[in-house]
Amino acid sequence: MTIRGTFTGLGDASRAALREAAESFGTSFTEAGTFTCDSSLSAFTFRCQIPPPPEGEEPDEESWAALRATEALEAHGHPHRILRVAVTDMRDIKIRRKGGKGAGGTRGPRR
Repeated sequence: MTIRGTFTGLGDASRAALREAAESFGTSFTEAGTFTCDSSLSAFTFRCQIPPPPEGEEPDEESWAALRATEALEAHGHPHRILRVAVTDMRDIKIRRKGGKGAGGTRGPRR
């Protein structure tokens, strides 16, 4: 899940916490979520990984995941306004491996 938004009405404590942590912000997708934001602390991107619901329990997985991501964002406690939410189902991503032809990207026998 990727949520793009703006911070609204950040207090001094939130600004200080965001500035202090700015160097450690990464772009990884974790269940707790990570922020990247501009230097003025106005716009942000929040990335989080949401495991799928138990099979058959949730007919609309995308809405379920968006709700879980919003809850993860709100758990950080910074006032915000959400501009856009994007869902990427990791099960649909195909990884292209470097290497030669054949299973597992093996290059064949060495000579």
